Amino acid sequence: MTPDQEWWTPAELASACLPDLPSTRQGIDAVIAREGWRRQPDLARKRAGRGGGWEYHWTLLPSRARKALLVHAAEAAPKPKRGAKANVDRDALWARYDALPAKAKAKAAQRLAIIQMVEALVRGGATKVVAAYEVGRDHGVSPRSIFTWLGMVEGARIDDRMPLLAPRYDTAARAAAIVTAECSPEWWDALKADYLRLEQPSFTSCYRRSARLASRHGWAVLNERTARRRLDTEVSASTRTLARKGVAALKERLPSQTRDKTTLHAMEAVNADFHKWDVWVLWPGQDKPVRPQMVAWQDIYSGRVLAWRLALTPNKEDVALSFGEMVASFGIPDHVVFDNGREFANKFLTGQATHRHRFRALPTDIPGLLKQLGCEEHFATPYSGQSKPIERAFRDMCDAIARDPRFVGAWTGNRPDAKPENYQSVAVPFERFCAVIGEGIEEHNSRTGRRSEVASGRSFIEAFEASYATAPIRKATEAQRRLWLMGAEGIKADARTGLIRFQGNEYWAPWMADLAGKRVVVRFDPADLWAGVHLYGLNGAFLGHGPCKAKTGFFDLDGAKAQAKARAAFVRAEREALKAANRMKVTELSALLDAAAQDGGEARPAPQSKIVRPAFKLPRTATPEARPDPSLDQAQAALVADFARAREARAQSLGTSRPPRDSDLSRFAHALKIKQRLEAGQPVPRDQEHWLSTYQQQPEYRALARLHEDFGEAMFGQDGG
Repeated sequence: MTPDQEWWTPAELASACLPDLPSTRQGIDAVIAREGWRRQPDLARKRAGRGGGWEYHWTLLPSRARKALLVHAAEAAPKPKRGAKANVDRDALWARYDALPAKAKAKAAQRLAIIQMVEALVRGGATKVVAAYEVGRDHGVSPRSIFTWLGMVEGARIDDRMPLLAPRYDTAARAAAIVTAECSPEWWDALKADYLRLEQPSFTSCYRRSARLASRHGWAVLNERTARRRLDTEVSASTRTLARKGVAALKERLPSQTRDKTTLHAMEAVNADFHKWDVWVLWPGQDKPVRPQMVAWQDIYSGRVLAWRLALTPNKEDVALSFGEMVASFGIPDHVVFDNGREFANKFLTGQATHRHRFRALPTDIPGLLKQLGCEEHFATPYSGQSKPIERAFRDMCDAIARDPRFVGAWTGNRPDAKPENYQSVAVPFERFCAVIGEGIEEHNSRTGRRSEVASGRSFIEAFEASYATAPIRKATEAQRRLWLMGAEGIKADARTGLIRFQGNEYWAPWMADLAGKRVVVRFDPADLWAGVHLYGLNGAFLGHGPCKAKTGFFDLDGAKAQAKARAAFVRAEREALKAANRMKVTELSALLDAAAQDGGEARPAPQSKIVRPAFKLPRTATPEARPDPSLDQAQAALVADFARAREARAQSLGTSRPPRDSDLSRFAHALKIKQRLEAGQPVPRDQEHWLSTYQQQPEYRALARLHEDFGEAMFGQDGG
């Protein structure tokens, strides 16, 4: 018998020699019949297995026999040494418990509750054997299991019992078994090379292709589910994202950097960007409706839009003019944030700035507008909305302004596949569009109930003005205002007169004779070049005003560092992980698939139809006989005659050291002669052999070679050349 045996046959009870029970099979059968054990369906059952018969639950036995079984079970239970759990690593023990699933933790709690019940009965005077039997009967647990759990926690601290009673799921061993499952390395590399690519094929299709290769090359494979689990174990989710979706998707797996705006004050930092409106507008001077662009400047601290300007396309002139409007109204910011688009990262605005990554940096570059105003430029990541807070304002305007009722029929939809049914049925006049935009931006700034950490229920204007009243703001002087209202170009004055030629106009004053041959900086009003230009030296000193002398042309020019390093390191590490995981190149996999396709494998028999359709007698139709076309013979004869006339006009000798150049037939005949000498093993000059190899790659040779295959020497005339 076993210590935790619950069901007993008559033969087993006889051989166990239990108290108050006979030791023979006949005696046990008599007790069973006298006590009516078989009339208790929950405690008597037919034995499943070979031989059949009946078996009975141990609770039917006399009390002394049951006690003897419990004592035997307690003696057979493992008894760990006292103090065995004293030196256990409690941090590792609880770490293992914390990593278990909720189901395993619930089992540990249930076992602890059962143990505590047993201990409570023992403290009340019951023996441990009886207590284990009573608690086990109530909870459907065998006494043997209870004694096992008691042994697991013996000698341990009371507060460490829970992790000791938890089931021991060896997840690490399971993962190792999946990773080290038997398969051919070649098949595994082929599967990963197929799956880890930007076309994002499904795992099932990749598995089928690799299985076909495995059957051809005799590779050992895993089943599909095991292969998928092994791939998920070997190749991290980030590496799979890089391989199948690219760097942009990989960067999205990193959380955005959270910046605290409360450490700033009003006008300490601003950001700007262009936004393309989803509205069709009748722009002055344009034949068709257009979708205008808007450059806007926003205070990062409060979120208030400080200045904006409309344009047909993003350009530096509108950026400079809108920046000037902001500075004239509110002051000079200390920090400016925008991306490195050409409209922002140009030399006029950000000349001599570092990390511009736009236009070639030259020693003669003049300081940009922001540099001269003492603003520090910060180039945010392009197409990264979280890098520029103004993107959030643009998203708000797309709903509150672009879908204004006054734009009904002119709204384009916010996606190519979301065009409204009345798409482009109306175009808004430019003046009306400007009025609605100004009204909408004012409402955007003055709307209360903002939930940002700075506004706290106030409007953007209220948050801005509260900080602006106490913040140190730098104001622009009259001389500084010329910096953003004028463009800047390094131009060389006429070497004789000092005349400045710029945008088709000529500028000159008597004092400019001293500038002859010198390079100067020209600042001008982009909307009115005839008003003259302001001239500065390369050192930034103001020289004077140059009036327009010849109005021959008119031109309107209005037409987070640590986070970046972390992202770059993250992408670099995943690239290395992908390189290590994907050892087989896709080109090698393609070659294997091509070879398998050419080999073909076993020919599969063509499917046979199981139904024979009756064929009825059909009227026979006569098949027309093929007759020769006389026009083809005439065309061929004419072509041969043309070849004969061309032969008469070709150059005389083909054996000279230089190939003939008089006609295409002469060159082709010369090539045939050299080719025949090479095939016959006769000596041919090196330059002639080189000429032949080059000539054979030309379309002329290939065309004449096809004619020669069809007509032979007849193409050269009657004597064959």
